[in-house]
Amino acid sequence: MWRRIARFILSYRIALSVILLGITIYMGFKAPQVQLSYEYAPLLPKKDTIYQENQDFIKKFGAGSDVIVIGVQDSNFFNIDHFNQWDEMAAQLKKIDGVEGMLSVANAFDIYKDRKAHKFKFDSIFPSRAQSQEQLDTLVGKLHNLPFYKGQLYNEKTHTYMMAITVSKALMATPKREKMVNQIEKAGNRFEADTGVKVHYSGMPFIRVVTSQKIKREFLMFILAALAVVIIILFSFFRSFKAVILPVTVVLIGVIWTLGLMAILGYKITLLTGMIPPLLIVIGVPNCIFLVNKYHYEYKGHGNKIKALQRTIMKIGNATFLTNLTTASGFATFLVTSSSILRQFGLIASVNIMAVFITSLIIIPTAFTILDPPADKDMRYLDNNFIGKIIDKFVYVTQNHRKGIYITFGIILLLSIVGITRIKSTGYMVDDLPKNDPIYLDLKFFEKNFDGLMPLEITVDTERPNGVLRTSNLKKIDEFSTALSKYKDLSPSLSLVNVLKFAKQAFYNGKEKYYSLPGYREQSFIFSYVGKSEGKIGDLKSFIDSTKQETRISFRMKDVGTTRMEDLLSRIRKEAAKIFPPDKYHVSVTGASVVFVKGTQYLVKSLFQSLGLAVLLIATFMALMFNSRRMVFLSLIPNIIPLLFTAGIMGFTGIPIKASTILVFSIAFGISVDNTIHFLAKYRQELRLTNWDIGKSVVLALRETGFSMIYTSFVLFFGFGIFSLSSFGGTVALGILVSLTLLVALISNLILLPALLLALQRRATTRYFEEPFLEIFNEEEDIEQDELRIEGRDKNGNRISETTDKKDKTTDE
Repeated sequence: MWRRIARFILSYRIALSVILLGITIYMGFKAPQVQLSYEYAPLLPKKDTIYQENQDFIKKFGAGSDVIVIGVQDSNFFNIDHFNQWDEMAAQLKKIDGVEGMLSVANAFDIYKDRKAHKFKFDSIFPSRAQSQEQLDTLVGKLHNLPFYKGQLYNEKTHTYMMAITVSKALMATPKREKMVNQIEKAGNRFEADTGVKVHYSGMPFIRVVTSQKIKREFLMFILAALAVVIIILFSFFRSFKAVILPVTVVLIGVIWTLGLMAILGYKITLLTGMIPPLLIVIGVPNCIFLVNKYHYEYKGHGNKIKALQRTIMKIGNATFLTNLTTASGFATFLVTSSSILRQFGLIASVNIMAVFITSLIIIPTAFTILDPPADKDMRYLDNNFIGKIIDKFVYVTQNHRKGIYITFGIILLLSIVGITRIKSTGYMVDDLPKNDPIYLDLKFFEKNFDGLMPLEITVDTERPNGVLRTSNLKKIDEFSTALSKYKDLSPSLSLVNVLKFAKQAFYNGKEKYYSLPGYREQSFIFSYVGKSEGKIGDLKSFIDSTKQETRISFRMKDVGTTRMEDLLSRIRKEAAKIFPPDKYHVSVTGASVVFVKGTQYLVKSLFQSLGLAVLLIATFMALMFNSRRMVFLSLIPNIIPLLFTAGIMGFTGIPIKASTILVFSIAFGISVDNTIHFLAKYRQELRLTNWDIGKSVVLALRETGFSMIYTSFVLFFGFGIFSLSSFGGTVALGILVSLTLLVALISNLILLPALLLALQRRATTRYFEEPFLEIFNEEEDIEQDELRIEGRDKNGNRISETTDKKDKTTDE
């Protein structure tokens, strides 16, 4: 098959190049249309119980507002100058396009009883601007007399104060959100300049906007960094601009196609999909290295350019097809998960990996048919003494110290297993951010002073209409809220009970001692006043459903991680079961925090499944390629050990198992096995040429493929290493761990695999190994010389006509 493919590519190279150019122009037109993602991608499948409970909650009580919070810690907050500056900042914030409302101590309201109208009225505690310190002190005393706001808008013990800014959902779905957030920060900066008090920002909308801005900056940075790395490495190896420009052209086309395909499919740039362009640059260059290296190796051997190109396509094309197929398979396994973000990542990456392979197989041979034959200086790297000496040492070690190799790798395997036993699994909402990042520090500020910002919702279904309003049930809700108030990771609750306590306090003329749940007789008066009132007291839809059968209890909580969260949820459910008998009530724990934890756990599980599938798929490809169970086993050993080694390192260094770190194994395994395929493919070719001399075949295969394996591994090592420059911890972990895994895999394939082949001798190489399902070509299977004729120019500008036969060559003056 590859004989026909080589003939087709070389015969129709111009037409194929025009087609590639047309596709690239179209994709280039589409690429600018790709958008940056702002929303958090759903991690749970729609059939999941937790997902359905959260959707049911949203349907009954609403999705809630998008809220950005601003906080300060100021012991002089109620100094008239500071307080008025705070009030002035609030006035500036109200003018910002997209800000729909806000709540802070400066505009907190009090409830008053209107005896004549039999309803409650509302009035701001503080005027628009305090006129004197004495007036302000009096009003502050009034605020402190209202327990409803304690722990919600201020923390009296730590002198911290919070402003909740409600922003437009519609605007947050547009690029205008960045301008709005910048204007909010400018208002905060002015407050800082006037008072000297630091302003802290948080809330999910704020975190998403700032995070998306970081992704946008890093997206371009990684593309440029990846290009810089491959250019430096390519030039340092080949010492030829031609050998640099062609691979760079190939991967740049891949980047354009990636962005174009994302735009066509409507996919947005996320933290994950934003890594695909630089990944393609790093993964695509090894294809080019193998092609260029083989072309130079062939040309140096016989001096026939077309024969060299034909053999390059046949031999390297076949091997690189399989290596790219295994790499793409590692990414394609994400398609079987129920996570939309993983499916998008897997689809875009796998499709474009194969696209870059096809592009390299067309562009590089086509370019070399046009360019002059390689000069001696272009092929000088083939005699690289430094790399040659390294390979000679590998050959020496594999031939003379196999026992030491087995012991060394055995110790590594044992230590890796010990390390694996120490791995912990966890995940945090802002896990990817470094500990010194302002977003992380500000979130910790709110966790310390206001017990966190992550929403936790508990719904209580009384299973009968109007059941929520029964005194016995209200008491149970109050008892449950009191029980959970002891949990340090939860904020004070906000529910119908708090509203009724506030209303009772107002009914008794604002006396603080009456901030308690109304009794049975008091309820009739309170509810009659509430029913006639306007505003938040009169509208209880956000707390109870339309049938008054179900109610919500809202908390904020700290970002405690998945492990502690599981324990916390278990304790909450036990508390609920004590107070609300399961046979009479249905209690559901939901909210964004619960969905995130369950989504993270589901994602980790899906990634483990995809890793298992990747190993199975690649083992199947190996079986088809080598048709020998022993060879499949041998090919997997040098690639499984690096994965175990990396997992062991994670255990010893305290790197937890989470979505971003599990991703490492599928990607690294799919890439590392490429070296194995190239080595074993060449090994089998040499077996036929050496009359099944295994020792000689191993050495010859190691000497020829060793160069390309080392070169490509250098590109991959430093290419993935650029991700360590990221400000996101998950991306840093991916870069470092994949680089480490690939480095160990290189050593394993250069030392352990040859040693195993030499040790097992013919037990590993059966007659079936000679007759694989996927054929690898012999050295002499060339295209007939009269089937292909390439025309070009020699160094003097004369037209030449060249075939696969070196003798069939004419020159026209």
